[in-house]
Amino acid sequence: MPDGIIRVGTDEWEIPVGYVPGMRVPGRFFLSEALAGLLEPGALQQLANVATLPGIVRYSLGMPDLHWGYGFPIGGVGAFSLDEGVISPGGVGFDINCGVRLFTTPLVRADIKKPRELIESLYRAVPTGVGAKSTAKIPKEALLSMMVKGARWAVETGYGTTRDLTRCEEGGAMNDADIRAVSEKARARGIPQGGTLGSGNHFLELQEVSEIYDEKAAAAFGVKMGQVCCMIHCGSRGLGHQVCTDHLKVLETATKRYNIALPDRQLACAPAGSPEGQAYYGAMAAAANYAWANRQMILHAARKEFVRMFGMDYESMPLVYDVAHNVAKIEEHTVEGRRARLLVHRKGATRSFGPGAPDLPGDLAAIGQPVIIPGSMGTSSYVLAGTATAMERTFGSTCHGSGRIMSRSQAKKKLTGKEVADALLARGIIVRAPNEAAIADEAPDVYKPSSEVVQVVHDAGLSTLVARLTPLGVIKG
Repeated sequence: MPDGIIRVGTDEWEIPVGYVPGMRVPGRFFLSEALAGLLEPGALQQLANVATLPGIVRYSLGMPDLHWGYGFPIGGVGAFSLDEGVISPGGVGFDINCGVRLFTTPLVRADIKKPRELIESLYRAVPTGVGAKSTAKIPKEALLSMMVKGARWAVETGYGTTRDLTRCEEGGAMNDADIRAVSEKARARGIPQGGTLGSGNHFLELQEVSEIYDEKAAAAFGVKMGQVCCMIHCGSRGLGHQVCTDHLKVLETATKRYNIALPDRQLACAPAGSPEGQAYYGAMAAAANYAWANRQMILHAARKEFVRMFGMDYESMPLVYDVAHNVAKIEEHTVEGRRARLLVHRKGATRSFGPGAPDLPGDLAAIGQPVIIPGSMGTSSYVLAGTATAMERTFGSTCHGSGRIMSRSQAKKKLTGKEVADALLARGIIVRAPNEAAIADEAPDVYKPSSEVVQVVHDAGLSTLVARLTPLGVIKG
C-alpha cells in the first residue's frame, strides 16, 4: 500500500486528510491484501481528490473493485449536502445508469439441448455492438415518455409486466427527470437505440445457479439451485453519453463562476442547487430513465426467445432485480445520529439498501434488496443482499463488479479474441460478439477475480452473499 495510507480494519483502509491538499474529509476504501496488489495508484489519488469537493459528507468511499476512472474513480461513492454540496458528472460517468438486471427461467442446464442455437437466437433478437440500432420504431413522442417514465413506459408499451417495476431500483424511474435539459443531439442519438445492448463491457449472459449461500434470501429473491438465469448489463447508450458531454461543458464554466477550486478538471461541478447543477441533475435523471427502459426492452426480447424456443410461459421468467451502477440520487441517510437528505453519487457502485428500506417491495422488506454483481465471462457472477451495515457505513452502497486491471488497448496486445473464445469454449462457455476485438478487450484476465471482490464486501458487511452463478454463454457488446 502507498505511504501515508492507514489500515483501519482487516480489509479497510483510510486516506487521511492532508494526503492531497484541500481534503475536507478522509477517504475510506475496502480492499483485501490480494486485491491491494492489483490497485492502481491513480485510483487512490482520485479518491483523495473527491474528498476536496465542497459539501462532501463523512468520507470519500472506495469499493473493492476500485480502479481509475474519469474524475471519480470507478468503484467510488460520495455523498454531498444539498445545501453546501456539489453535483459532478465525473461522479456518475458517461454511461449514465449503466446497470444490470437478472431474470430467472424454469429451465435447468440439461433442458438446453442446443446452447449454441439459443445464444445465436438471443444475439439476433438483441441488437449488439457499436452504434447498434433497434428494430423497434420509437417515435419522438415515445422517446420523451421513455425519459420521463423509464421502465414504466416500456411496460405500458408491452415490453414486460407490472411486477417487473417492483423489482427495479426506484421502480425503474427517477421522478426528477427534466427533458428540457436534454439536447436535440442527445435525443437524436437515443431514438434509434432503445432496446440495444451497445458495446464495451455490456453483455447478455446465460448463467446457471451453482451455489446457494443463504437459503432464506435466495427463496425470497426467487433464486434456486441449478436454475438457468439470464443477466443483462447495459446503460443509456448514446443518449446518456451525449447528456454527459453536453453538461460537462456547462459545468466546467460553472466551476469557475462559483470559485470552486479543483485538483482535477475532470471533477467539474456546480452547487447542487444552482441552475447549472439542477439542469445536469434533471438531464441525468432523464438519461437514467432511458436506461431503465432500454434494459426493460432487452429483457422482453430475451424472454420472447425463451418462449419461442422452449414453449414456456412469458411470466415464468420473473425479474430478480435491476440495479444502477452510475447515478446520482437524492436519498435520506443517518449522519451523526440525524436524518439528512443527501445527493449520493455512485460511480461504478451498487445501491445496497438493507432490510426496512422504504424503496423495497413488501416481500423483500425483511431481507434487503437484491444486489447483482456480474463477473467477467469466465468467472462467476453473484447475487447478494443489501444490509443495515451498508446503510450505516457507505450510504447504502457496495461494489458493482470485478473491476479492470488492464486497459482495453493492453488487453488487445496480450490476447486475440479467438484465443479467448477458444479457451472459454474449452470450459463449456460459448461467446458471441460482433467481432473478435470485442472479445479480446473483455477477457477474464483483464479483471480482478470476482470471488475476491464479493468476499471483501461480504466480510465487511456491505452486502452478504446469497448465490453464485456460473456462465454458460455470453453475448458481448
